[in-house]
Amino acid sequence: MTNLDVEIAKPDRMLFPEIGITRGDLADYYSFVEVELLRGLQDRPVIMKRHPKGVTGEHFYQKRVPKNAPPWVNTALLTYDSGHWTQQVVVKDLKTVHYLLNLGCIDMHPLPVRAHDLHHPDRLRIDLDPVPGVPFSLVIEVALMVRDVLSDHGLTGFAKTTGGRGMHIYVPITPTEVTDTVWTAGRAIARELETVSAGKATSQWRKENRTGVLVDYNQNARDRHMASVYSVRPTPDARVSTPVSWDEVPHVDPADFTIETVPERIDDVGDPWAAIDRISPGSLTSLLELAHGQQARGLWDGPAKPAKPVIVVAASASEAELDTALEIWKQQHPQAAAYLRPADVLSDRMRGASKPWFRLRLNLENVPETLRPQ
Repeated sequence: MTNLDVEIAKPDRMLFPEIGITRGDLADYYSFVEVELLRGLQDRPVIMKRHPKGVTGEHFYQKRVPKNAPPWVNTALLTYDSGHWTQQVVVKDLKTVHYLLNLGCIDMHPLPVRAHDLHHPDRLRIDLDPVPGVPFSLVIEVALMVRDVLSDHGLTGFAKTTGGRGMHIYVPITPTEVTDTVWTAGRAIARELETVSAGKATSQWRKENRTGVLVDYNQNARDRHMASVYSVRPTPDARVSTPVSWDEVPHVDPADFTIETVPERIDDVGDPWAAIDRISPGSLTSLLELAHGQQARGLWDGPAKPAKPVIVVAASASEAELDTALEIWKQQHPQAAAYLRPADVLSDRMRGASKPWFRLRLNLENVPETLRPQ
């Protein structure tokens, strides 16, 4: 184990049982990628995503810094539209990252603001999230469309894999606009792509109305967070959210980037995001003009969507129970189940008063009406 100012608690605790990665291994990885990791984390408040039992157990999110946090942990006071406030951890260095590891954090989730200016984001973020059943090749195609839209408006995007099925694109911006304005600019990008992509991209928030790849502009809302660059994600193979150059994007395969392969990649090709803090940050003026024009033409809401035959199958405090509920429903309605497509299964993470809960819905539009359950 690397010599650290923060001793790694229970370094032999197994986090990724399928491949034998322990907490100590994860600490060593983050030590190796320290410079690249801090490029996306340093001086930013974080949301703690805690996995007390590793990737095979339940996880939960925590905003508030623990009461027993050591005095050297930097914090920032964040307020929300609800009127609530939280004192949140701010990552200053690798020492803070290892403190978060001891709390059960695997991947790091920073906010798009710096601790010294909590009201003005310095990143516009686009999350490309494919509808179930959509191949990654379409995510690549939409990512290249995002790059072109950004270029048309004088902005430079930096792409990375999410470590899951999608991609993230970050845009350095001058931190002069408030969060709501950055959100407006993000929505303008999403609506532009939905308009020109012939069904390949969508900005529809209701899952049953989506086709292709969701251009998720809501990641620019006030309390949203995304996995940082070089974060190890809680997948069985310990995939890493990895920066890629635009030359690499057309051929990228997220499965190539894991805790085992990324250190060698950095040695070989360096960090494609090395320039993200060196280039001149962009202005949102042109995107905001685009948004104004879209609103004037009635494009923001789009055409009215007809109601779809969506039913609620289950609601649970545990996400894992949704899979069981789906199998039970399929056994009860085998004829209807035969018509379901991957995109018809709608799993929702809902915000509760103190913790999230999970809901499973089914879109029955592809099921013949005579076979639809009441």
